Amino acid sequence: MKHIIGVVGAGTMGAGIAQVAAQAGHRVVLTDTNPDQLLRAEQQINSSLEKLVQKGKVTAENAATIQQNLSYSTQLSDHSEAHLVIEAIVENLAVKHQVFEQLEQAVSQTCILASNTSSLSIASIGACLKDASRFLGIHFFNPATLMPLVEVIPGVATSATCTAQIEGLINGWHKTVVVCKDTPGFIVNRVARPFYGEALRIYEEGIADFATIDWAMTQLGGFKMGPFTLMDYIGNDINYTVTETVFAAFYFDPRFKPSFTQKRHMEAGFLGRKTGRGFYDYAEGSALLKPSTDSVLGQEIFERILVMLINEAADAVLMQVGSPAAIDLAMTKGVNYPKGLLAWADELGASWVLERLEKLFAEYGEDRYRPNALLRRKAHEQSKFIL
Repeated sequence: MKHIIGVVGAGTMGAGIAQVAAQAGHRVVLTDTNPDQLLRAEQQINSSLEKLVQKGKVTAENAATIQQNLSYSTQLSDHSEAHLVIEAIVENLAVKHQVFEQLEQAVSQTCILASNTSSLSIASIGACLKDASRFLGIHFFNPATLMPLVEVIPGVATSATCTAQIEGLINGWHKTVVVCKDTPGFIVNRVARPFYGEALRIYEEGIADFATIDWAMTQLGGFKMGPFTLMDYIGNDINYTVTETVFAAFYFDPRFKPSFTQKRHMEAGFLGRKTGRGFYDYAEGSALLKPSTDSVLGQEIFERILVMLINEAADAVLMQVGSPAAIDLAMTKGVNYPKGLLAWADELGASWVLERLEKLFAEYGEDRYRPNALLRRKAHEQSKFIL
């Protein structure tokens, strides 16, 4: 028997999660306090299904069945029969507490409760519940219907049975699941910070402009998007807020220090594609910035950002955030990196990575460049991260 799935919050992410669950054959109840938002979510899902039919990925009959699996409501009490309810609302702890306190009263004692949070701790959200053993994080990536990765995050109170049940369930939704520790940014939003932060630092030092840094990372590094193109795509307001949140959550560790350049762009309303201007100007007829294609400079930029990413991935392994395989899987499936960072380190050699980090650390004397202890160990032992 298929489970009944509840989703709270009918924004873009909530609607996407509801569609994913309905496509997996579940009955889904999507709730939101705003009837207009529910209508927009229904239109979003129907439009998405129409595109899948046009592309031949689902039949018209399948699309109709998926639509029949979905129901829409303004009442949390309509989750009373749910086996799992996923919250996908605003990233505000007080608001989430209010919703989960009401949900706990509405659902059965065996219903699993989950949050799609990307920036708040699972322990802090679950603290409002009388039974936090059935609560955990299920973090989808936008757009939920297309991105394969889902981070499953048990809190300190989450039962092992609950985690195993959700891991099995989400795997059945044709998603790639990684289980990770409840630490700031989980895996992807933590490990990816240097992709943006170090690119911004290189720009701020006057080493290269936006276009040149993006060229180095795409043409020499093999990344699908350069950091500035990607920040414009995500939105500078969203990307900066994640960086600032992770920075504060790690007790202001300099590895995660935000950039004034990005903050000023955000303050000016240069948020990226959605506002027509970010690091690049997207207005019709605007001139494209041309990169310097100096291969020596480009290689220097690429290697500097890469070793910072590898260092962060090594730290996530050292601090037991996830296994080396889980971290590499998360970065390839969650943000489309061309290779897993730890497999990349194994390919280049830990000594090669360490040498470049030590050079940066000696030059700047800043803790953001301090080589990770596990990386040092791997270099000393001449061993690999991925066994």
